[in-house]
Amino acid sequence: MPKTIMIVDDSASTRQLAGIVLGAAGYELIEACDGNDALSKLNGRKVNLIISDVNMPNMDGITFVQAVRNLPEHKFAPIIMLTTGLLKSTREQARAAGVKAWMVKPFGKPQLLDMVARFALP
Repeated sequence: MPKTIMIVDDSASTRQLAGIVLGAAGYELIEACDGNDALSKLNGRKVNLIISDVNMPNMDGITFVQAVRNLPEHKFAPIIMLTTGLLKSTREQARAAGVKAWMVKPFGKPQLLDMVARFALP
């Protein structure tokens, strides 16, 4: 059974790139355009990894991570923050919320696949 990765980003091109790369590598992808959309799509589904942007409309990445950590079935899901730049204060907030790692945009195929291989749950 393929691993399921959720990508949460308000940039359609970022979601599309991740979808192409991860789909070709055999992963199943759930796409969401912001934190609210992502929470509605989680709806109890098992995910092996969540990759979330920080700056998004409606619900930003930090608030989304905090909401995920309050869901018993996703409390321990690994989460990677995706960003164009992360201030030290934002990085500290993200770590306190439960983020495992950061990936800077734009990312390349090898970097994305490496991060997913390292952090996705079995």
